[in-house]
Amino acid sequence: MDTRQLAAFCAVVERRSFSQAAERLGVTQPAVSLQIRSLEQRLGAQLLDRSGRRVEPTEAGLRLYASAQKLLAQEEQLLRDVAGGDGGSLTGTLELGASTGPGGTVVPLLLCEFGELHPDVRIRLTVSDTQSVVDRVADRELELGAVGAARRHRGVVFEPFFRDELVLAVPPGHAFAGRTISLDDLRSVPLLVMQDGAGVRQVIEDELRGVGVRLRDLDVRAELGLQESVRSAVAAGHGVTFISRTAVEADLAAGTIASARVRGLEPVREIFLVRSSGRAETRAAEAFVDFARTRLPS
Repeated sequence: MDTRQLAAFCAVVERRSFSQAAERLGVTQPAVSLQIRSLEQRLGAQLLDRSGRRVEPTEAGLRLYASAQKLLAQEEQLLRDVAGGDGGSLTGTLELGASTGPGGTVVPLLLCEFGELHPDVRIRLTVSDTQSVVDRVADRELELGAVGAARRHRGVVFEPFFRDELVLAVPPGHAFAGRTISLDDLRSVPLLVMQDGAGVRQVIEDELRGVGVRLRDLDVRAELGLQESVRSAVAAGHGVTFISRTAVEADLAAGTIASARVRGLEPVREIFLVRSSGRAETRAAEAFVDFARTRLPS
């Protein structure tokens, strides 16, 4: 079977669009359409429903998609085995994505240590919000991701990587500094939050929901983007925020930020490793994950 046809079919299913699939594959839209028509003729079945605003797989298409992913992964592995084998030094490019919590603290240090052990591997780290990282891993633009929340997405699989404690960060000298406060206390102060899509925000919203509180019940003054934005605003005295402890360790040690706890909330989140479904990983990616697990607490 022509794996180019399968690759075109999978790209259309994942992007729900012939034009976006063509852009991803670096070919023209007519070329993608021709590959799909040829595949449908060979299999004697309609694989895609083109009648709506978005292209959707038929039942036969869904069955083919699962098998095609496995076959394409086997092809990738075969090409790597022929090109480089399983021995010798690691080479190539390792492209990872991370949300701002792990991407600003733990992951860069792991990558630097890994790079010192394997100097022939070129390392690229992209830091973004959780949803963007998940989407790019699903689209195979990134090989691996490290994010602070497991978002449902059929194109990826999640597995626990390490744990990260969240704290309420407050300005130095704040009345809450070093204390355990109540939810009523929290309602009385300006709260700064990260943008929708950030893993920390999802964890906090879930924690609040568990005690019958919604984010809009609090005095949310601003949505400021990602972790570094809210950290800077808190240090300048503009409000309080929930944030990864690892992101403010240096500030806590220097006294430029203080921390507090909220009674009834235990916001410890799992940092997840994100992999693309059905994709055979490069030797460099496998080696990095193995290396990271030896350095991270279980």
